[in-house]
Amino acid sequence: MTSSPIAAMFDRISPKYDALNHLLSLNIDKVWRLKTAKVVAKNHPKAILDLATGTADLAIALAKRNPQAKIIGMDISEKMLDIGKGKVKRQNLENQIELNFGDAASLPFEDDSFDAVTVAFGVRNFEDLSKGLSEISRVLKPNGQTVILEFSLPERFPVKQLYNLYFKYILPKIGGIVSKDKNAYAYLPASVEKFPKPESFRNLLASNGLKNGKAKQLSWGIATLYVASKA
Repeated sequence: MTSSPIAAMFDRISPKYDALNHLLSLNIDKVWRLKTAKVVAKNHPKAILDLATGTADLAIALAKRNPQAKIIGMDISEKMLDIGKGKVKRQNLENQIELNFGDAASLPFEDDSFDAVTVAFGVRNFEDLSKGLSEISRVLKPNGQTVILEFSLPERFPVKQLYNLYFKYILPKIGGIVSKDKNAYAYLPASVEKFPKPESFRNLLASNGLKNGKAKQLSWGIATLYVASKA
């Protein structure tokens, strides 16, 4: 069922994905996901859709912060989902979390189905970003919330210079060696550079029906947490 080069890439690196995420971020990625889950929990959602769920790290964090919620995770990489299903089972969360293959550009849900839609480090991989955001808006209930965690590029000295050195040269080399897939970890910095800057992304959210967008920088701008609501 793998249907795109991006899906094939994540299938290839899936065995090392979690370990490399934690290693290359010095475990800060775990803190970012907890912050995301905490923001979602403020509205006490009962139905959450987690897109680009990968190996289900955010879905699991959401489940622990939102015990009242049913969570559906979707991803285009079946091998990432297989790993995620194993983690969900080990955490005894199978009654709360359901993981399915699916594409953000064509969601198999009715309009106004979810109280919250989340994406962690996956929205920049949407093949059609506007279509994906439009689908998020469509499946959200009125006043439902989307919470998106994504990498960004720091702009302040000296974090900008140090991070660029690490992100462009050190991270791809380590990631390529450990995963044995140089292209995948060269893709990461390239995809972040191409992604819209926070203000532009907030405007894109608004143009797809996701209003009152806020962008909060995390860890000096290495990541950004976006929160917007369906009008």
